[in-house]
Amino acid sequence: MTGRHETLALMLFGAFVAVTLGITTWVSRRRHGSAEEFYAGGRLFSPIENGFAIAGDYMSAASFLGVTGLIALFGYDGLLYVVGFLVAWLVVLFLVAELVRNCGRFTLADVIAARMTERPVRIAAGTSSVTVSVLYLVAQMVGAGSLVALLLGRTSQAAQAWTVIGVGALMVIYVSLGGMRATTWIQIVKAVLLLGGTVTLTVLVLLRFHGDVDQLLLTAAERSGHGKAFLAPGLRYGGSWSARLDFISLGLALVLGTAGLPHILSRFYTVPTAKAARRSAVWSIGLIGGFYLMAIVLGFGAAAVVGPDAVRASNESGNTAVPLLALDLGGGAGSTAGAVLFAVVAAVAFATILAVVAGITLASSASVAHDLYTSLCRPRAGQRSEVAVARTAAVGIGVVAIALGLLARDLNVAFLVGLAFAVAASANLPVLLYSLFWRGFTTRGAVWAVYGGLVPALVLVVLSPVVSGSPGALFPDVDFQYFPLENPGIVSIPLGFLAGWLGTVTSDEVPDEARHAETEVRSLTGAGAV
Repeated sequence: MTGRHETLALMLFGAFVAVTLGITTWVSRRRHGSAEEFYAGGRLFSPIENGFAIAGDYMSAASFLGVTGLIALFGYDGLLYVVGFLVAWLVVLFLVAELVRNCGRFTLADVIAARMTERPVRIAAGTSSVTVSVLYLVAQMVGAGSLVALLLGRTSQAAQAWTVIGVGALMVIYVSLGGMRATTWIQIVKAVLLLGGTVTLTVLVLLRFHGDVDQLLLTAAERSGHGKAFLAPGLRYGGSWSARLDFISLGLALVLGTAGLPHILSRFYTVPTAKAARRSAVWSIGLIGGFYLMAIVLGFGAAAVVGPDAVRASNESGNTAVPLLALDLGGGAGSTAGAVLFAVVAAVAFATILAVVAGITLASSASVAHDLYTSLCRPRAGQRSEVAVARTAAVGIGVVAIALGLLARDLNVAFLVGLAFAVAASANLPVLLYSLFWRGFTTRGAVWAVYGGLVPALVLVVLSPVVSGSPGALFPDVDFQYFPLENPGIVSIPLGFLAGWLGTVTSDEVPDEARHAETEVRSLTGAGAV
């Protein structure tokens, strides 16, 4: 990239960081230190505001950078991520949004503990939530490193390392100073910027092909080197039986994982009522649906305009397809318009990463303080003590995410998010659905459901081609690959549900019918909800 690209993009980066730090500082002066303020923003957000914030939380670097890159490289098979990410919201809307808002207070564990023995359930759910959040954070860190390396024209490990460290430091500041209120407003600003940038690029792609979508697809197929196979299933997931199973596994993880993501569930606590939670979900579905439709255009646009070879040359996993597309649409590397458009898109992508990591860090630090700290260390901890622990936890989580982000810097961000979705669907979704809908569910069943999905999912990832035994693995020089699939969802998700059932039927505990009835009435009507 030229110096003009660098200077303009860095100025836009700086402007966004300055605005978001201003929001955080303003909110920090108005806080009163309560847990409700820190974790849920005082429950004062409207459905529209929360809908934009949810969309901002969900439209991450995986969507803007990773999914478009996968479509540019693999065509039709890259669309699986778009379909999975969007269909998942039907599960959230119909099974989770209102019920979670009525039953919980701040975290997933609140919903489960409403009718169970609190301590073991909170420890299990808190451990799972932190694990999912850290996996999701790693994807955002990888996206940040890829983006800034492209921007500065430096692919050295040192350049990417300092970028990841900088993002980690900013996310800790956002969370520890501003809490949920600042994080929500950062998400709203980011969602508006991202949607605006995506609309602009989509219009420019369609204008390049005179509005002829058929011509866009045919050009993309021609430049891909695969011909019409680029527009048909099987380019990435059709080569063998294991690739086809991976396709099914990834689809299950994406569709079922959203309902178990801690930072998405925590969003429903920021509105005053269950009706507002449902309306928030409807708003977010509209915004997210529109975004993913445009992401399809951008993915095929990158294949047609930039070409898969150029995308791979910049980043092997395709994470830089959209910035390269913006540069080309603006007139190329030597043009003023190209420099401006590239810088704007890079700044929007960077804003996306910063906002999402803030939301995830807040959710995971809430699980550490509200679930693990109060269960393991101080069951009677006051609100101020708990919030102080949450702020400290944000620092620790940031350090872990930075370290793992540096380790996984060569993997596609959408693929990494797929792993986080698989763990969420395996560990969090079974216990959530059983708690809400199974009258005979017990504490042992809840603990077994969490660990019965979490442990197999993590073990299978470690034993998969993601970690060793393949050229693109984290450790390509060693081979302890015993599980052939890259995504463990097809195995670990059923194991989570099976473990929850098995733990319940083998338990001596007598289900508390009264507490279940109370939870059922509360979840469906909102009576007694916080």
